[in-house]
Amino acid sequence: MIFHHIGAYLILLKSVFKRPEKGQIYWKETVLAMTDIGIGSLGLIVIISTFIGAVMTMQIAFQMVSDLIPNSIIGSINRDSNILELGPTISGLVLMGKIGSSISSQIGSMRVTEQIDALEIMGINAPGYLILPKILAGITMIPMLVIISIVCALVGGLLGGSLSGAVTQADYILGIQDGFNGFTVTVALVKAVVFGFIITSISAYKGYNVKGGALEVGQASTEAVVVGCITILAADYVITALML
Repeated sequence: MIFHHIGAYLILLKSVFKRPEKGQIYWKETVLAMTDIGIGSLGLIVIISTFIGAVMTMQIAFQMVSDLIPNSIIGSINRDSNILELGPTISGLVLMGKIGSSISSQIGSMRVTEQIDALEIMGINAPGYLILPKILAGITMIPMLVIISIVCALVGGLLGGSLSGAVTQADYILGIQDGFNGFTVTVALVKAVVFGFIITSISAYKGYNVKGGALEVGQASTEAVVVGCITILAADYVITALML
């Protein structure tokens, strides 16, 4: 079964990336998808990332009990952890649950109500029209959300450390600045682009191939989230192994 789904997924992607019939229509759909993915998920990412950064700071401070270790190391560990792993991966998993289920149910509903069949009868490349704008929006907006997530996590760490007394603001800021490697941001953005493609394409595939009615649409949304989360974690491991 897994090879069947991989083959069907690749065949669908081949149809998705065909030359569009009218670029202006695709551009409008892409802008709408960017608004839905980016603006619609901004509040959730800000809240989650801020609290993760605050909790990480307190947990790191709890482990740093030696007088030989400067308090500034708390900021350095929190910075690298959020840039390399927590920022892109946690954001990807959260967005897979929010965006992935939405895309899957939206396209799945169009499939069971025969709207996709109507598009194909009119000579429109249905996979390209429905899925390509979402993929373009995903690989564009999710890296931006990841950058915002990292910034919010670092700010949350500063607030959490200051309010709990785990680390002073001066030590935390010194730790963030000390030994910063810009390549870590590149790794995070590569992960974000890959995760954006995974989130949008897998959920669209599950929705596009729904057979049945409303019950099957719900099942497809659940499967999309589960498969997407597993794929994101696997891709995270591969990217980390290749780039670090």
